[in-house]
Amino acid sequence: MEKFIPEGKILYTGAEIEMDTTSQIDDLPEIRNELQEVLVPTPNSEFLGMRPGLYFHYKAQREKPGFINKFLNKKIGEEPVYLSDVETVNTQDLILNRLENRGFFYSSVGNQINEDEEAKEASILYRAQLSQPYLLENYRLDNDSLLIYRKIKDYLPDSPIETRMRFDLPVMKLERERIDTHLKNEGFYNFNSGFLIFEADTNQYEKKKFDLFLKLKKDVPPKAVIPYRIAEVNVYPNYSVGSDSLQLDTLHFDNKNYIRGEEFFKPKRLDPFILINEGDYYNPKISGNTSRRLGSIGAYKFVNIRYDETDSTATDSLGLLEANIYLSPLNKRSIRTELQAVTKSNNFAGPTIAVTYSNRNLFNGGEILNITGSVGYETQIAGGDNAGLSTLQLGLSTDLIFPRLLFPISIDENWFDYSIPKTKIGLSFDYMNRTNLFTLGSALASFGYLWDANRYITHELTPISIAYTKLSNVSTEFDDILTENPFLQSSFEQQFISGLTYSFTYNGMVDAGKTHQFFLNNTWDIAGNSISLLTGSGGEEPQEFLGQEYAQYAKADIDFRYHFNFGKEQKIATRLFAGYGYAYGNSEVIPFIKQYYSGGPYSVRAFRTRSLGPGSYQAQGDNISFFDRTGNLRLEGNIEYRFPIFQFLKGAAFADAGNIWNTQAASLEEGEEESEFQNDYLEGGQFESDFMKELGIGVGVGLRIDIQSFVIRFDLAAPLHNPALPEGERWTYDFGSPVFNFAIGYPF
Repeated sequence: MEKFIPEGKILYTGAEIEMDTTSQIDDLPEIRNELQEVLVPTPNSEFLGMRPGLYFHYKAQREKPGFINKFLNKKIGEEPVYLSDVETVNTQDLILNRLENRGFFYSSVGNQINEDEEAKEASILYRAQLSQPYLLENYRLDNDSLLIYRKIKDYLPDSPIETRMRFDLPVMKLERERIDTHLKNEGFYNFNSGFLIFEADTNQYEKKKFDLFLKLKKDVPPKAVIPYRIAEVNVYPNYSVGSDSLQLDTLHFDNKNYIRGEEFFKPKRLDPFILINEGDYYNPKISGNTSRRLGSIGAYKFVNIRYDETDSTATDSLGLLEANIYLSPLNKRSIRTELQAVTKSNNFAGPTIAVTYSNRNLFNGGEILNITGSVGYETQIAGGDNAGLSTLQLGLSTDLIFPRLLFPISIDENWFDYSIPKTKIGLSFDYMNRTNLFTLGSALASFGYLWDANRYITHELTPISIAYTKLSNVSTEFDDILTENPFLQSSFEQQFISGLTYSFTYNGMVDAGKTHQFFLNNTWDIAGNSISLLTGSGGEEPQEFLGQEYAQYAKADIDFRYHFNFGKEQKIATRLFAGYGYAYGNSEVIPFIKQYYSGGPYSVRAFRTRSLGPGSYQAQGDNISFFDRTGNLRLEGNIEYRFPIFQFLKGAAFADAGNIWNTQAASLEEGEEESEFQNDYLEGGQFESDFMKELGIGVGVGLRIDIQSFVIRFDLAAPLHNPALPEGERWTYDFGSPVFNFAIGYPF
């Protein structure tokens, strides 16, 4: 690198701080980090001892740099930082300033420049000699008859400023902001932290001690020291910019004025979301909660709360505010179309189109209706005897979401402090016809609740979930498959499923700027218990309800994710998933539609959907490879490095590992004989202590088109370890046969 550095220039490689002190300082590392931030300029970045940004900058300065050098300089190039760019005197002054802010008055700072003439590089060592700090003896509030002083006095017992603490300017700023927050929450609308001032007095002490006084600055506006009360609440449920409020009607409901034209949102339905009430003192926390609640309805694009001062009956000790809530609705109706291209492990491929109609305010109470119809067609484009087989899939689903709690017993919705729970009613029908094999119809009805406990935690409880599946038009070929595989046959026999599901989600990903982000989802699915209580134990095996055999099982899974953000738009994203289902009572195995599968764009990407597992099992023929790739146990781990390439184009390098297994097997009927085919059908699919040898492992690279959080993803992955191969031959490193994945959104 030194050959590129101009004559007379020395490359600046950075600076360090060395601190000497005569006393014990508990927060010395924190102070060191604060001082480190004032060391400017930042030297050129290094990677494994090299400076690629600086290298490509120098290469681009040549007379004929070439296209590649110019491109790389534009993307990662860095202007060189020389020793002459460093202003050591200014840096020393900044260090002294930070030390005085922390109570180390009369400290001293020097510097030492270390040059390497051969490498044309130099670094700087700053030496700070810390003086004995000043310690607090008394913290007092100025005496005054104003109401605001009495309020501040009530807050002081919880102050972070304590006797014997070091003079600390950041803590004083924190104290001002803390007091400002308390005052705002008690109605002091026009107050701000800048009206408070601290004065330190050292005259009473010979040693390094001081008294601290808190007071209001001079000439603080009179309006800043009085509380404000809400005199009137005006709500505009269907507001549009530029509308003339004089032409609108006003409806008075629950001490609020609903100013509107034609009815868009019923006041009695909107009122529970508004926490601002006439006669209350101004409180920004309540204002923020109201804004969040209104935004969670799903019917509004913008929520704007504005306070206007009114002088009609104001006094010297009390101010009045008019709260105006402007609600700009989304389009009430919308239609969305999605087109997907599907490829599966059994060589089935084809398009799927889904059309969704939405009404965001169905009964003028914020109810959201979603109706989705889908049509999919797949054909097996290759694959031995089954080439040319096709599948037709039809689906119709309806969701009706009420932004309130529908419950037999009246529950005060304000009991849910953060948000009002929503009630969700769902109904769906699906039809699948696989030529020459079977027809499968299913219906699902559900009733449940979802609510946000706080900014990070979401609960979803579905106490009523009923599913019915019907296998019909079974061909002789598929009937033989079921007869020869009791595990598969038993999973299809569970036609009626009635249960309860609960899901807990912690989503720390909402804090996009944090270095460490966490996500956790835990889901429980329990079926059959309520029906068992209704029907009694009975003597028949299996038991039935309304003439239908019903499933009994318990299923739980956990999805944990951790993202480590470093650099600009760079992160390491990881995920661990574990899921287990246990069939009992009326069921020998978990129903087919409730079992786990592995592989695909959101799983182990080096294996196609449903092509991995269970265990080390290898499918015996194309005609059954799709159906047996399920299990009641799933384990999976993923890691991915994400980085920017150009504007909205992002890149990724990843590794995935996982599989599914079976821990329960269906038994043969009495008198049935075990065939040779049956012996081998799920060989290797059982979960055993050496399961680590049966993990499917793959690595790959990907491109993402990320436009304002809408992500189109392309991943190319190759298997490293294929558990379906004979032991000793599973490490394949099959980079010549990668699997292409296309998906919407990030995998985790």
